[in-house]
Amino acid sequence: MKPASFRAQTLAALCGLLTLPAAHAADMRNGGRIYNVHCAGCHGADGRSVMPEAPNFARGEKLMQSDVALLSAMRIGRGAMPGYVGILSDREILDVVSFLRTLR
Repeated sequence: MKPASFRAQTLAALCGLLTLPAAHAADMRNGGRIYNVHCAGCHGADGRSVMPEAPNFARGEKLMQSDVALLSAMRIGRGAMPGYVGILSDREILDVVSFLRTLR
């Protein structure tokens, strides 16, 4: 992905977050369900990574980043992790981020 395209997608995601009503706060239960389907295979059911180079969320790795930064990373993927744009909505990704923050 070209940097300009990445910046445009990140800006669009941020703008979308800013316009969400408070009633649409992230749902960590839904995030847990999504995590178990799409993420636990590499990151472990409890956040302890089972794949080399996968962040260990139980230790808080990568969780010092903002929700927008994590959203962007999950949308485009990195290394062995696939991008989830077109697979998960931004709302679902933010639900996963909310769940991740409970693993520490």
